[in-house]
Amino acid sequence: MNFNLTILDTSLVIIGDRVQMGPNVSIYGAGHETSVLSRIKFVEFGHPVRIEDDCWIGGQVVILPGVTVGRGCTVGAGAVVTRDVPPYSVAVGSPARVVKTLPSVEDERADPNNPFSRMPDRQ
Repeated sequence: MNFNLTILDTSLVIIGDRVQMGPNVSIYGAGHETSVLSRIKFVEFGHPVRIEDDCWIGGQVVILPGVTVGRGCTVGAGAVVTRDVPPYSVAVGSPARVVKTLPSVEDERADPNNPFSRMPDRQ
């Protein structure tokens, strides 16, 4: 975690193991309808947010209600994540879109040319 992390948790927010976040990340499990009458009546909704293991969330990223960021993802700085990001993807932009697929951790471990495959895991 980093400086100025904001989590609006009207609903469940799950953050997996070994997740890294840059500064000023906002995770919203709550929102409001667009109806003016619903706001007058203080109607709010909540949808769970899940960030799976081994993700890297760049600085000033906004993650909206109902989103799952899959295992091993990288979300680029300043992205606004409005829908699910598949595992082992790189997502950037506003709204965030997948621009690259990463190898799985199993594939990286099996690659004899990957210098990180011989390093011990952090506990």
